Amino acid sequence: MTNPASPARNQPRTTRRSVAVVNGYVVPVAADPVENGTVLVEDGIITAVGADVVVPDGVPTLDARGRWVLPGFVEAHAHMGVMEEAEGWAGNDTNEMTDPNGAALRAIDAINVEDEGFRDALVGGVTSAVVKPGSGNPIGGQTVAIKTWGGRTVDEQVIREAVSVKSALGENPKRVYGDQKKTPSTRLGVAKVIRAAFVDAQNYAAKRDAAEAKGEPFDRDLAKETLARVLAGELYWDQHTHRADDIATALRLADEFGYKLVVNHGTDGAAVADVLAERDVPVIFGPLFTSRSKIELRNRDIANLGALARAGVRVAITTDHPVVPINFLVHQASLAVKEGLDRETALRALTVNPAAFLGLDDRVGALAPGLDGDVVVWSGDPLDVTSRAEHVLITGAEVYTWDGEANDGRGAGRVVERGERFRA
Repeated sequence: MTNPASPARNQPRTTRRSVAVVNGYVVPVAADPVENGTVLVEDGIITAVGADVVVPDGVPTLDARGRWVLPGFVEAHAHMGVMEEAEGWAGNDTNEMTDPNGAALRAIDAINVEDEGFRDALVGGVTSAVVKPGSGNPIGGQTVAIKTWGGRTVDEQVIREAVSVKSALGENPKRVYGDQKKTPSTRLGVAKVIRAAFVDAQNYAAKRDAAEAKGEPFDRDLAKETLARVLAGELYWDQHTHRADDIATALRLADEFGYKLVVNHGTDGAAVADVLAERDVPVIFGPLFTSRSKIELRNRDIANLGALARAGVRVAITTDHPVVPINFLVHQASLAVKEGLDRETALRALTVNPAAFLGLDDRVGALAPGLDGDVVVWSGDPLDVTSRAEHVLITGAEVYTWDGEANDGRGAGRVVERGERFRA
């Protein structure tokens, strides 16, 4: 029996504060910039953004004069906590490569919130991340959206526990299972595994619904239940795919089963940009700072991101952390601008776009009343590689601060550690 005095499961327990960030160049992203603007956060939620905001008595202020104020960035495809840095085999829980269908798996069960990647996220102004299983399986498992800091446990950092299901086409799954001399060892085998799993889920849902209508018992199956939620439109389908021919397979499967497709990586997507635009299939593009380490990356080019956007494809940017350190997310955007991506689109690709792609835009991705008070004060234009995040706030609480006078004037950043925030 639930204790009525205990908090509900997954009730947010990140520290929630009130603060007014004042006098800054406020870039809400979803609205026009505001000179000498104020962002008012009350009890962790943004309540006002503008030039004439009245700060209530008792609300502390953070002076952002001469600074840029933006929403916290959203990393839409990361492996923080499940692929821990500097831990080797012991900290790598990215892929359960023992069954091609991992739909019953959940990334949240392997996240270690003490992974250094979470601290790096704050340095780069990243306040939200969608953590995903890896790409070793045709169906990798369920993803989770979390804050990058603030809970006593990962459960208290959850933005949305059920976001999407990670799936992979291309080289990775066929290599993994080909080495085991089992299906799938080819691209057609990978597609077969996905297709068969969805047919099974369709049959399962029909039997489940019939049993429910008759009031009869029914044996649950975690994998089929998850895929039935994808078919029902409750979860997105995050499709790892680089090469244009694999993107075509992703579109074919999505047409066959009618689920909500989000292309992840899409580094060769410029070749089919018009097709993606016609179907309004978004692309989480990247990582950008990598070599062409395998055949399917042969056509990888930073300029492809701009080409996708110009064709009308909605785009986001990913580091695929730890493939590229998550604090370099904004630098990838800067390089994409250098290679032809529109500046405004670049900022949207770090904020409102990834939030919208994965159904998180009711919580994060912009500076607007009603959204979480995830606010970052930058020393200047964040797309200038010399700018840095100086103050990072999550639900109104400052979790990272850059002190330019520290370290004999060389400066140093400081993360407010979990133990400092949740002492008994």
